[in-house]
Amino acid sequence: MNKRVRSLHWKDQRQARQQPQDDTVLLSHIKTVINEQQSYGYRRVWAILKHQQAISVNHKRVYRVMRDANLLLYRQGLQKTSTRRHDGVIQVDESNKRWCSDGLEINCDNGDKVRVAFALDCCDREILSWVATTKGITSHLISDLMMQAIEQRFGIDHRPNQSIEWLTDNGSCYTAHETKSFARMLGLKPVTTPVASPQSNGMAESFVKTLKRDYAALAYKPDAKAVMERLDSWFEHYNNKHPHSALKYLSPRMFRKKQMETLST
Repeated sequence: MNKRVRSLHWKDQRQARQQPQDDTVLLSHIKTVINEQQSYGYRRVWAILKHQQAISVNHKRVYRVMRDANLLLYRQGLQKTSTRRHDGVIQVDESNKRWCSDGLEINCDNGDKVRVAFALDCCDREILSWVATTKGITSHLISDLMMQAIEQRFGIDHRPNQSIEWLTDNGSCYTAHETKSFARMLGLKPVTTPVASPQSNGMAESFVKTLKRDYAALAYKPDAKAVMERLDSWFEHYNNKHPHSALKYLSPRMFRKKQMETLST
């Protein structure tokens, strides 16, 4: 039987791997991310470190460090969800094939209410445009919203080469005849979800939850004026920095930039 003899210079590398890592610097980076977005769990913290700060670290290590520092978020219980079945696929594989829109209400400390509507691309998840008011969302505001979305993606006085699906619920501001006519003039194809089926516009519903959880819930909201002044920074942060699981934890604009680079090669 042949025996293998180790070199005199051989060293057991397993001992080196067993040495604990110094997490002081990593913990400092983690705390910086959390101080900016207190609602982020370890996955999004890891994504920020990796994709936006170029820190090479395993997500398991981020989890462990956050756990040991008592920085993990724990769910307080499951919310009741609808039992209505929905098999439709909202996400598309290319930008500018389908956009969706929805609205939400933000309550202020003094009792003011700010109502917001937005347009979102169903591929790259970018918020293309938004409008806000302390009154109701009207068809005129939705017309402004659609125009701003077109100009943001295609520029002033330009239209898409092919019509883009415009997915909304059945609110009167979306279903008004003048709103639909204006949408078609812009190159949008109005599509409404089934009545009493909000999950049919689930991508917009998901963004509503994100905006409320990660931005509105953590913000100083003394009155409507303060909220209106902060809205633009919330949407910009979401578009530029918010990691999205469906985008491989890239932000919407990072994903779109990567998508454009791929198409140009």
